[in-house]
Amino acid sequence: MAEEGQFFRPVKDFCQRTVVTCGPDDALVDVVRIMRAKNISSVVVCENTLPSGIMTDRDLRNKVVAAGTDPSRLVVRTIMNSPLSVIGEEDLLYEALYRMSRERIHRLAVVDDQGKLSGIITDSDIIRLQAHSPHQLVLDIERTRDFDELKAVYSRIQSLVLHLSGTGMKTRDVVRMIAHLNDQILLRLIALMRQDRFAELPKRFAFVVLGSEGRGEQTLLTDQDNAIVYGDELGPDEIRQIEDFSQVLIDSLVAIGVPPCSGGIMANNKEWRRSLGKWTDQLDRWIQAPTPNHVLSCGTFVDIRTIYGDPSFEQELKTQLYQHVQRDKLFLMRMVENTLRFVPPIGWFGKIKGEKDGEHSGMLEIKKAGIFALSEGVKALAIQAGKLEGSTHQRLEALVRDKVVNKKMAATIAESFDFLVLMRLRGQVEAVREGRKPDNYIQIERLNMMELGRLQIALKGVGKFQEFIKGHFNLHLLR
Repeated sequence: MAEEGQFFRPVKDFCQRTVVTCGPDDALVDVVRIMRAKNISSVVVCENTLPSGIMTDRDLRNKVVAAGTDPSRLVVRTIMNSPLSVIGEEDLLYEALYRMSRERIHRLAVVDDQGKLSGIITDSDIIRLQAHSPHQLVLDIERTRDFDELKAVYSRIQSLVLHLSGTGMKTRDVVRMIAHLNDQILLRLIALMRQDRFAELPKRFAFVVLGSEGRGEQTLLTDQDNAIVYGDELGPDEIRQIEDFSQVLIDSLVAIGVPPCSGGIMANNKEWRRSLGKWTDQLDRWIQAPTPNHVLSCGTFVDIRTIYGDPSFEQELKTQLYQHVQRDKLFLMRMVENTLRFVPPIGWFGKIKGEKDGEHSGMLEIKKAGIFALSEGVKALAIQAGKLEGSTHQRLEALVRDKVVNKKMAATIAESFDFLVLMRLRGQVEAVREGRKPDNYIQIERLNMMELGRLQIALKGVGKFQEFIKGHFNLHLLR
């Protein structure tokens, strides 16, 4: 595997499985003896079988020796670091590297899907892999000192994607990486803005991303979908500060190279910058009157993910949505009805139908052909189940756990989705390399027989999923 490919393998492939642990109320001197005997520099603290903290030799130096404290009178709890920074077994290696860099730590506890300790990973375990990696780009983003440096680093994301596209990297991992890097660009831009002129912003506000950005499913065609939520208690001066901040932030993103949303779904638009109370009212209007435009706007908004600021607004708005759809199913029915308008373009004998005329004649708009129907259909099921967090794949996993869909159906949806996104990303990479602006069209004539066959299977998978959600939401009751 290419060196950079290592960073897209799961943490479980690299972590140390043998971990020395102790309890928070164990005598400090006893644990130190174990550390000395085993020649280790840290011990993970577990409570009720779950990791809760960590004690390192640095803690001993700084909190015991330097303080002149008698260690025989201490228990581990008094000097351990808590809460413990953890990462999941299935999370990717570059995410572990980023976390260590961001938190300025040297190790992470690795946990399974039940939150139980399964290993530990340190920076020394993976330092040899850092010569050429997305992690280096994250470090360079964090080191930028001004807007021009950040703009230069942002342009490298596209170059990295172009490079990785030929390495056999899983499309799902590349998409996660793009979203992760875009998040870091946003966070660094906000940090630079706060250093420059926005140091005194109110605490009760949040900058959120929406749509595919909210789901973490961006490709090379990435425009802005974002909003701002702020506390109802803020006064006119504070609201004016937030307005000024949003204008500068969006203008700066455009200047860096992130295209504006053609539909105006951006925080500098007052329609997408509201107090929590006004967002609550707006969400009610969308849900109670599910016109096609309201369904699209609400569908974009409910992918809300907090990038910066108070995360409680996001949770309150999602809770409101969950409660409403439990009382009234009409919005979800209309949402699903809207996805059914995007019929997979398969004709007689399974032939894939491209555009009939115009500049894209013979080409396939891959988002309309299947990606939208899958992501929006899964979203509707996730709203009903109260499981909106994460990507389409993460929502599918939650739906399987809740027995909303079975494993076989989820696997079919995931495979169809992954292949369609692969086609989308590959088409965009080809466009960039040929000097064209990336879009959602793929050239059917460039596909070989195997790719055409896989595309047919993926589009048929979309059709089967549409039949499922049509029945699941009882769309035959709609008039």
